[in-house]
Amino acid sequence: MTLGKILIAEDDNDINHLISDVLTRAGYTVTQAFSGTEAKLYWNSEAFDLLLCDLMLPGMTGEELVAEIMEAQDGTTPIIIISAKNTVMDKVDLLKLGASDYITKPFDIEELLARVEVQLRKKRVEAGVKEDLVLNGLRLSKERYSVQLDGTDIHLTAREFGILQLLFSNPEKVFTKENIFASVWGATEFIDENTVNVHMSNIRGKLGKVAPDREFIETVWGIGFKMKS
Repeated sequence: MTLGKILIAEDDNDINHLISDVLTRAGYTVTQAFSGTEAKLYWNSEAFDLLLCDLMLPGMTGEELVAEIMEAQDGTTPIIIISAKNTVMDKVDLLKLGASDYITKPFDIEELLARVEVQLRKKRVEAGVKEDLVLNGLRLSKERYSVQLDGTDIHLTAREFGILQLLFSNPEKVFTKENIFASVWGATEFIDENTVNVHMSNIRGKLGKVAPDREFIETVWGIGFKMKS
């Protein structure tokens, strides 16, 4: 299970790899393209949930790529433009062409993750996909920002909710502390593993008050954490 499949069309090696690393750590499946032509080939051969697209691409410009995609589909797949072009008209023209959002370089990684999540959530809602995640008596609602255990409300902080949501997103996956820190704190540099440990302990404590005889989060020693099956 993945949070979604994302295609990155960006010719700058460093930026492409940075975005790819951050999205992968957050739980997304990522395909990297380094030209407009390569991105088009991937787009035509696979199904993606979102496109992150630079404008000044070799082979085929970002504008040309977006235009072809919009002509071939009904606009259900969101496209986020990431570009150094920052005039109002640049943004207006791309939004009129069919882009869902526009981020100007240089950009903040945490903002990028938030924009991606917003577009994918909007897509799921429009498609009528149920947002509640349910596992072992736990119900997590991303829309209502709430967690219930056996019908009892569990009051989590924003960070705690983000950690639980990440673990829920792929219950079979073991998330490292670096994964969790990058996704929930939006940081590319892992600073203090004790921060993650403290938040994880708080989550377990709150769940334990409702169901003291059950475990919901498993520690995989030397690796990280996962939902207990």
